[in-house]
Amino acid sequence: MDGHAEDRGRVYQSSGDQHINEHHHYGGDTSGPSGPDSVRRPAVGRPPAVLRDRAEVMERLRAGVEEGRGGEVYVLYGMGGSGKTAVACVLFQTAIGECGRAGLWVNASDRASLRAGMLAVAADRGASDGELLAARNGLRPASDLVWQYLDRSAEPWLLVLDNADEPEILRDGSWLRTSPRGTVVVTTRRAAVSWWPGAELQHIGVLPREDAALVLCDLAPHSGTAEQAARIADRLGRLPLALTLAGGFLSHQVLDPWTMDAYGRHLDGDEGVQLIDRGADALSEADPRHLVGLTWQLTLDMFEARGLPEAAALLRLLARFAPEPLPLSLLDHADISGVLPHARTETALRALLDQSLTELVVDVGARCVQSHGVLLDSVSAATPAERTPALDATAVRLLDAAVPGLPDAGPHDPRLRLLVPHALALLRRVGEPSTLADALAVATRLAVALHRTGDYLSAWETSRTAADLAQPPLGADHRLVLAARSRAGRALFRLGRYAEAESTLHSVRATQERLFGAGDPDTLDSGYGLQLVLANLGRREESLALLRATVTGRRATLGPAHPLTLRARAGLLEMLPASEVVTEEDGALLSLPSECAQLLGPDHTVTLGAGHNHAWALYLLGRFDEADEEIRLVADAYVRRFGPEYPIVLAARQLFSRTRSALGHVDTGIELMTDVVARRERGLGPEHPFTVAGRGLLEEYRSGRWRAPRPPGG
Repeated sequence: MDGHAEDRGRVYQSSGDQHINEHHHYGGDTSGPSGPDSVRRPAVGRPPAVLRDRAEVMERLRAGVEEGRGGEVYVLYGMGGSGKTAVACVLFQTAIGECGRAGLWVNASDRASLRAGMLAVAADRGASDGELLAARNGLRPASDLVWQYLDRSAEPWLLVLDNADEPEILRDGSWLRTSPRGTVVVTTRRAAVSWWPGAELQHIGVLPREDAALVLCDLAPHSGTAEQAARIADRLGRLPLALTLAGGFLSHQVLDPWTMDAYGRHLDGDEGVQLIDRGADALSEADPRHLVGLTWQLTLDMFEARGLPEAAALLRLLARFAPEPLPLSLLDHADISGVLPHARTETALRALLDQSLTELVVDVGARCVQSHGVLLDSVSAATPAERTPALDATAVRLLDAAVPGLPDAGPHDPRLRLLVPHALALLRRVGEPSTLADALAVATRLAVALHRTGDYLSAWETSRTAADLAQPPLGADHRLVLAARSRAGRALFRLGRYAEAESTLHSVRATQERLFGAGDPDTLDSGYGLQLVLANLGRREESLALLRATVTGRRATLGPAHPLTLRARAGLLEMLPASEVVTEEDGALLSLPSECAQLLGPDHTVTLGAGHNHAWALYLLGRFDEADEEIRLVADAYVRRFGPEYPIVLAARQLFSRTRSALGHVDTGIELMTDVVARRERGLGPEHPFTVAGRGLLEEYRSGRWRAPRPPGG
């Protein structure tokens, strides 16, 4: 019998019984793995029409592809969407169009793509089919073959290894080398220097505001003005990928085109990340690297696959905060164990830094981490709903631990301001009412801390915004919302905005009294703040009546030895006329400083304040020598503790100028008040009531109109 085989069939001949199973597969060329369609063109989704900014980077890179240059490796690193590939693409076009180089582009995002692309490079440089087949089949080292032909290249070349976010792939296969015949450019999210020995690293970050606006105007020139584009750019964090998608969305609308302002309004809604990604080409296959909602998910998936779930957990935790510098000390706390083991925080943070998902910055002397806003929004939007309660609760506890538990008066501390955007971000993100209430309590305590370090503007903005954010879900009558409004009123008083302060505190106190009672600590606290405002508005009788009610209420509610009770009593030393201060509390009020020193200690803030007000009472009583000595000691203690610019220091020095002048040393009084007025103009502004009052006193000294107070019966 004759047998006939076709195609890849075979003929078997046997003299005995044989059982043969033969499987034939049809449907394509199986000669080997296919390579990229081209290594002579950048494999990019949307090359930039114009590369904005990057002038300094491009100058350095262009020098590396000039005639005669070679043997260099440039690593462009940065977060996903920062425009690394766009920079490499423009350099690629420059190298082939202006510098006479062969341009070679390889996708290095995974082992298979890198290997196929590099072998295609070898083929482009002259490798034979037999050599390539041997390399594919493992019969000869593939990377050696590629670099053999790159070294022999008749043309100088530029080789781009794009999206090399797993540099261990390059290292394990020895794919990254240097050659005198060309220059290598790598784009990556991996920032650690240890991955790139001998390479020149160049960070690619977000764009400057003007250039970011130009990107939008390039893509959607008829959608708005340059200033409108700049506002959208700010909202997008000036991230090139987000700008490109936003511009694409605006330019492709047909039925009802949006203006840039309309886009901005929609961007501030709940679907911000999804709106940005609507700018992608709807007819093209979605590439996760070209969508802000997906590009960072690649890295999170990699963390999970490599046994680093704590890195993904830390990024989700960071996404509860604001895209502003976050002190590292906040993360180094045992309470982080609600999301990831405290001992693994360092490892997780290093992983995020290596992947350019966050960066180390130093702000007002504090070491911080900072992540991009669009990244945080994207991660937050993709966080599974069942994980958010633990993330929110942990974030609130960490912030709570970073804010002073019992804020005290002290020198200006700019590090407190670093916490403000994060406190407000939590109030925007948290949904569970009890956790939201906890977040509001922390934000209000932060406002108190800012207030007591003299940063009244930040204290007002923090407390007001916190109340505005928490009021819709918690209600206007919620105790903590009212407490935040009360703190805002106290800060308005210190800012010299007396009418607003009175309105706020009067309204809050009335509501607190209705809901909680006149003796409630919160009601009394608002009353204490209100009486300060009334006194400075010249309504001293109303103020004194409210202060007496506060003293009585705090004695009953908090006890006679409580610091707040003692502070309210110290207010009587300042408010009472000289004829009454000596008889108040059967004469015991004038011994308040020693009582405070015994109960609280001589250096306690309330003790110093009582001494300050006691000196004022002595001054009104005409006991100028005693008043002069006491206020001098108080002022010196204030300066040592708070520094020379602190508001209460200036108040003490103003009284010191009065006692000096009353003792006949008017020149010293003028010198003291000149300094006080100058410092108040710098710190509070020239029109603040305290500055105006100080300027008036100084003018009385200089004109000779000033007179010391007459003691009772004098």
